[in-house]
Amino acid sequence: MSSESPDTFALGLDEPPQPAAAQPYRVLARKYRPQSFAELIGQDAMVKTLGNAIRRDRLAHAFLLTGVRGVGKTSTARLIAKALNCIGPDGAGGPTIDPCGVCEPCRAIAEGRHIDVVEMDAASHTGVDDVREIIEAVRYAAVSARYKVYIVDEVHMLSKNAFNALLKTLEEPPAHVKFLFATTEVNKVPVTVLSRCQRFDLKRISAEQLAAHFGEVAEKEGVAIEPEALTLIARAAEGSARDGLSILDQAIAHGAGGVTADQVRAMLGLSDRGAIRALLALLLAGDAPGALKAVRDQYELGVEPAALLRGLLESVHGITRAKVGGADDPALSVEEREAYADWAAAIGYAALHRLWQLLLKGLAEVHNATLPLETAEMALLRVIHATDLPDPGTLARQMAGEGGIPPAAATPASHGAPAAPPPPVSAAPGRPASFAALVDALDQGGKPLLAQQLHDFVGLVRYAPPLLDLKPLKPFAADFARDLAAALKAMTGESWQVALTEDGAAEPSLRDQELAEKQRLKQKVLDTPVVRAALDAFPDAELVDYSLNEQRSA
Repeated sequence: MSSESPDTFALGLDEPPQPAAAQPYRVLARKYRPQSFAELIGQDAMVKTLGNAIRRDRLAHAFLLTGVRGVGKTSTARLIAKALNCIGPDGAGGPTIDPCGVCEPCRAIAEGRHIDVVEMDAASHTGVDDVREIIEAVRYAAVSARYKVYIVDEVHMLSKNAFNALLKTLEEPPAHVKFLFATTEVNKVPVTVLSRCQRFDLKRISAEQLAAHFGEVAEKEGVAIEPEALTLIARAAEGSARDGLSILDQAIAHGAGGVTADQVRAMLGLSDRGAIRALLALLLAGDAPGALKAVRDQYELGVEPAALLRGLLESVHGITRAKVGGADDPALSVEEREAYADWAAAIGYAALHRLWQLLLKGLAEVHNATLPLETAEMALLRVIHATDLPDPGTLARQMAGEGGIPPAAATPASHGAPAAPPPPVSAAPGRPASFAALVDALDQGGKPLLAQQLHDFVGLVRYAPPLLDLKPLKPFAADFARDLAAALKAMTGESWQVALTEDGAAEPSLRDQELAEKQRLKQKVLDTPVVRAALDAFPDAELVDYSLNEQRSA
């Protein structure tokens, strides 16, 4: 009888358990690649078109999918291949916009091993010989699938000769062949190829859709993530699902199980949005030392100067949207919306547009600078000191001698505080004293076409700001009066009533008045004794572009 214990004997009968082989980690961008059209986010119009085409048996022989990186071009091509070749769980199905995903063709295409679905990277197969292989192969029927499908990624990389070699086959392929082309640079694809394909432009995916999608992915991965962190990742993705999933993957590793907004900012080198608002407040208040210190503090936290300027640009854009009454950005916090609303009520359009242009110029300089931090500081100092300058409309009124707002008084208005009213010369501050001065102010204020129309083709009936009655001397567009009133409001800050009168007396146009004055001066020169004697001595002589002023200066 054996001395071994029953337990030892039992263990000896069975092989010891082997440790399970570790599965290699798959990045989120691959793990959550869409496996059906229902999982393809942000491309509803394309899915609807394809679904209708499949149901009505109106399938094109070639499709061109274009869009920025990571929006789903290659994934869509694979889904179309599955939709065309799906046979259903029972093996009796036909083409469908909802492939089952369980039949052999669906599984083989998803795993990249289907013999009749050929993927080719045009970036590494650019020549005629590579295309010739396709041309030779299309003559043969599919081995096991309903359609033989060729997916050519980055098709714009094919050479000119390769495109030319493909044209005939692309125009009249066999009935069992479908071509699916994907490209990020559709402008490099020859028109001869575009005309032979049904084109789908895949849109950038909105930040809201991306944030929702990333939230679902994080939940499936068992990772707790703050909503603000999802918003930051979605914004950083710039419409690309793949880029966003890669950032999310990195954020999960960075956060060691949980992801917070502060961790994402630190990882991406983004500035805290509260710090951005504080810096903008310092700029608007003209606090140069405080602004420079805030920039240095953010830089020491790892925030790149370019990211700081981009944040300021986003804030200025948000303030402008709030001022014009645009829809609220769902990604903004309550504090941001309230701050933008307060600034929008205090800052004029001219100051906002000038602030945008100065920051945009500063961002371009930072991108090209060898000293980014110092360049950013100089750009922000330029923003602070440029607020002392009057806007073009005010400058035009000052040059016209009409007592517009002086530069010193323009500074508080640029910072959000109301400016002290200057001594009025015209009917009210900011109103041009005459119709001619108003036309000049429009011309200097960036409305040269409108100023020319008023100068050449209207007669003045009444000028009583903010009332303006005009008589058109030629037909105008129906919205001329509305556009003029809007321009005058932007220039003077008050609402104007503009009326166009077809009948009644009106002054000659400013152009006719200038021509009449020029003729009067010319006649005055002709009537001088010296000129009259010269013309009598030389009857064929004539006076050409000469004035009394020129005579005195000579």
